[in-house]
Amino acid sequence: MTATRGRPVRRVLLGALAVVGVVSVTAASLFVAPSVSAAPQGAVDTYVQRHSHPMGSQIAVYERGAQARQDGSGGSDEEQEEPDEEQDGPDSEDRDGIEGIDVSGWQREVDWQHWWDKGKRFAYVKATEGTGYRNPYFTQQYNGSYDVGMIRGAYHFALPDRSSGAVQATYFAERGGAWSADGQTLPGVIDLEYNPYGDTCYGKTQQAMRAWISDFHDTYREHTGRAPVIYTSTNWWNKCVGDGHGFEETVPLWVARYADKIGDLPAGWHVHTFWQYSNDPIDQNTFNGGRKQLEAIATGE
Repeated sequence: MTATRGRPVRRVLLGALAVVGVVSVTAASLFVAPSVSAAPQGAVDTYVQRHSHPMGSQIAVYERGAQARQDGSGGSDEEQEEPDEEQDGPDSEDRDGIEGIDVSGWQREVDWQHWWDKGKRFAYVKATEGTGYRNPYFTQQYNGSYDVGMIRGAYHFALPDRSSGAVQATYFAERGGAWSADGQTLPGVIDLEYNPYGDTCYGKTQQAMRAWISDFHDTYREHTGRAPVIYTSTNWWNKCVGDGHGFEETVPLWVARYADKIGDLPAGWHVHTFWQYSNDPIDQNTFNGGRKQLEAIATGE
């Protein structure tokens, strides 16, 4: 009698578990990068647009208002210090150095020869975001920039409220953010900017944010032997991280400021390594040095 009654219960339990399994698989599939070669173009584009925030997208939203890039990213009306009037002409006295670009899934497959012919000599390619996004165009972008002769590296868009710095550094290092001493690979970048989903500082105090970044920094160095480059804006950093962090001792600074002058650097730094000065028609950057210095960063010298 007990066995007879147990059978339908067992079937119900198995059915419930099957439903849970389907829901879990469906939810997980939202964060699995579709294959560029196998998936319809529309599916790949939807994946990128829903889950990817290009480097500087939120800085543009918060610090440039109406001139923010049209990438579908979120923003808010929170007031930030306005940058100096931008003037993106080619003759800026502050932009002496080597020119480069950064790209993400929003650019799809990049014509690297075109940008080489435009004088760009280095590139950074988005690899990951949080622990749930991988750039489906990463291989074409990362290998393509290398193939035309650029010195290139990868970057990670940090979401400090989603998981620990160690977890995200590992996710990044194992999915495109690794480094090799081949003279053509730059150390990985942690992209730290305004939260596209909510609170500007991801609900963290300055002390907690410094600890999160240290966790990422130390873990990335354990995986690769290199400290990551930090990409940020002065306004966001001063608000969410502040001074007294010590990162300037080991970390190259990449500052975003869409203006004719680079202006004040984030608290703690007195020199920058990269400057993202424009996002029109693509993210454009300058390395603060010459070819030998850029190669030294690539080789870890």
